[in-house]
Amino acid sequence: MESLIGLVNRIQRACTVLGDYGGDNALPTLWESLPSVVVVGGQSSGKSSVLESIVGRDFLPRGSGIVTRRPLVLQLHKTDDGSDYAEFLHHPRRRFADFAAVRKEIADETDRVTGRSKMISPVPIHLSIYSPNVVNLTLIDLPGLTKVAVEGQPDSIVHDIENMVRSYVEKPNSIILAISPANQDIATSDAIKLAREVDPAGERTWGVLTKLDLMDRGTNALDVLEGRSYRLQLPWIGVVNRSQADINKNVDMIAARRREREYFQSSQDYGHLAGKMGSEYLAKMLSKHLEAVIKSRIPSILALINKTIDELEGEMSHLGKPIAVDAGVQLYTILELCRAFDHVFKDHLDGGRPGGERIYGVFDNQLPAALKKLPFDKHLSMQNVRKVVTEADGYQPHLIAPEQGYRRLIESSIAYFKGPAEAVVDAVHFILRDLVRKSVSETQELKRFPTLQAELAAAATKALEAYREDSRKTALKLVEMEASYLTVDFFRKLPQEMEKGGNAGAASMDRYTDAHLRRIGSNVSAYVGMVMDILRNSIPKAAVHCQVREAKRSLLDTFYTNIGKKEGRQLSVLLDEDPATMERRLACGKRLELYKNARDEIDSVAWANGDSQAKPNLFGDLPHSRQMEIYPDRGDGYSQSPRHARRSSGQTGRQTFAEDDIQVLGQMIEQASDSTGQRRWKTLTSEQMRTLGNAIGAYKNSPRTSRRSSS
Repeated sequence: MESLIGLVNRIQRACTVLGDYGGDNALPTLWESLPSVVVVGGQSSGKSSVLESIVGRDFLPRGSGIVTRRPLVLQLHKTDDGSDYAEFLHHPRRRFADFAAVRKEIADETDRVTGRSKMISPVPIHLSIYSPNVVNLTLIDLPGLTKVAVEGQPDSIVHDIENMVRSYVEKPNSIILAISPANQDIATSDAIKLAREVDPAGERTWGVLTKLDLMDRGTNALDVLEGRSYRLQLPWIGVVNRSQADINKNVDMIAARRREREYFQSSQDYGHLAGKMGSEYLAKMLSKHLEAVIKSRIPSILALINKTIDELEGEMSHLGKPIAVDAGVQLYTILELCRAFDHVFKDHLDGGRPGGERIYGVFDNQLPAALKKLPFDKHLSMQNVRKVVTEADGYQPHLIAPEQGYRRLIESSIAYFKGPAEAVVDAVHFILRDLVRKSVSETQELKRFPTLQAELAAAATKALEAYREDSRKTALKLVEMEASYLTVDFFRKLPQEMEKGGNAGAASMDRYTDAHLRRIGSNVSAYVGMVMDILRNSIPKAAVHCQVREAKRSLLDTFYTNIGKKEGRQLSVLLDEDPATMERRLACGKRLELYKNARDEIDSVAWANGDSQAKPNLFGDLPHSRQMEIYPDRGDGYSQSPRHARRSSGQTGRQTFAEDDIQVLGQMIEQASDSTGQRRWKTLTSEQMRTLGNAIGAYKNSPRTSRRSSS
């Protein structure tokens, strides 16, 4: 059976290769959800010696100050036989049989990222060690906690290290291996202090006491090891490492482990605990515990993976595919993007706010209000009418009616309509220009291409300027047309009305009487009112015809013509993406690849191991007996997946299926349907689809169904 620890090892390596090692809030992280044993301790706690004792090899750099400056992901693989060797993730095809070379490579790889300074880096180093003398286990060695910055380090190094360590141990899936020296008060232990902050109940903290052999004579650490002074849910384990003198004398690990066993067996203080002490026991217990934690976390990890895959695929779809280099494809892409913009623009224009409703408001509210504000009362006052009529007559008085005066008054009054007409044209132009801006920003496909956005917006705005000028000319012509040719029939009715109202001839004899001037002003006002009604309908028609209609029909025609003349390089410039979008797509693509690989890894191990907890259970709502009827060889877990099941004839087992089972399957299908009722089969995995097909087939072939069909 393949080790679940090996599964996590592979996923962790993939995380590092694809840039996921936690702490990145911009992208979902798989690294932080993977169970791992995090080794925490102060610089003088004996942390490195514990790791080397577990491995049985000298391989860690040693020295004064902060030696571990990058996280070291130490993956131990138990082999059946053969010699020990090591592999680094950054040297995948190179085996290190000399562990002195391993030590040097760790130091060199650390310097490669951090330089020869004493800075730290969160980028982990992955080291795999293969040996028949180790257990399957993964440990993450972190920089030792310190209280003082040494020469060459910034003052912030103390907090930087603590923050890095905290980012690992605060993950709920992390197992904390808190290493403390026995010859110091446990209350002052940096590792225990930090573990207590992130795991106050002690549910995921293993306590390790080092340097038991260096305690003052007459003292012991039984209160700690037996959980009286500081209780943990998991046991305390004491170890005895090699002394510095042993290291200097190159005492090998086999001898060191033998001396450790002898120490506990012969100790008066710890003899009764000898079977539960030592680095070998620690490694075995950690391996079993890590395996159990991984097994319990697999379902939630798989659920997280599936959820994140859906989210990343949605974002990748939103970000779009990379642009091809072929000029024809690029031209097609640009035209498709322009059509997408045009669709959004027309939706705004034909819809309510902020498009068509605003334009209608200009015609229905703004124009009538502007017409009402025109100063006709002042312009057609008795004083102004007298002035205009008198000036129009010149030295010859009018005979019957002051026709020239009438014309001048009407023409000058109609000229006032030019202002509202131009205001309507400008208002419609500003609305259309605002719609272009909104449509450009709201066209999702265009957001990837800021250069094309700017070019398209500029071309559309330029076209709107041309439409405005055409509309302005048309609206002014409508006004001028009303002034250039008067409606005579309107005035032919006036003598009849005057006869009804009094003696018109008497009024015509004296052009200066107030009554006559009031009559002239009234007649002109009536005619201007008629013209106002006409223009209130015709000016909006001009704006719609010259601006709105043209914007809908040919807003980008000139742009299309110019695009068709561009060469491949010019098209590529238009399709230059925002660097942030390109980086995001690349990052999301890598992360999506990681999650899909992780899902495949989990599926492969789950099917191989028969781990029912690690697999999504299609028949979770069915009784176990019903599940056995569908897959007789299933057992407590899937001993074989439907994909790999042997289809030997004559050994199919019972295949009965009842109506309540079909209801469960129906619910499952409904969950795979969208709100419109359309089947979205992609939400079912291939395994679920096969299982569903086999189950329905079993139901059809059951005796009950056969009898029902025959009847």
